[in-house]
Amino acid sequence: MTASSEAIEMTKVAAAAAADKKAADIVALDVSEQMALTDCFVLASAQNERQVQAIVDAVEEKLRERGHKPTRREGDADNGWVLLDFNDIVVHVMHTEQRGFYGLDRLWKDCPTIAVPDDAPPPEPDAVPGGDA
Repeated sequence: MTASSEAIEMTKVAAAAAADKKAADIVALDVSEQMALTDCFVLASAQNERQVQAIVDAVEEKLRERGHKPTRREGDADNGWVLLDFNDIVVHVMHTEQRGFYGLDRLWKDCPTIAVPDDAPPPEPDAVPGGDA
């Protein structure tokens, strides 16, 4: 089983939102073969707590614009790691030092990667049919 097309699209939106806030080392992984709970992980690094919060806010905003709200939020920027669970995807925004320490990249290294832009703004949501453009 591979990640659903909706999960992959959500992953790309989340990664682009993180990139828009200058997240570093953005990695997207298809974990659907190893996990029954979610399809994709997005890992993003930040230089400081303020940037962690900015990235988290941007990811939530861009996915909310597309009708996706996180079902769970763990951690906080002050501790340097925030996990956003959107059911189909899980976004980890981590302080650079914590990402190196916990090594999620190494833990999930056997999972296929999903190509995501690391410097492009999030794609615009489709226009609402029948709405004024």
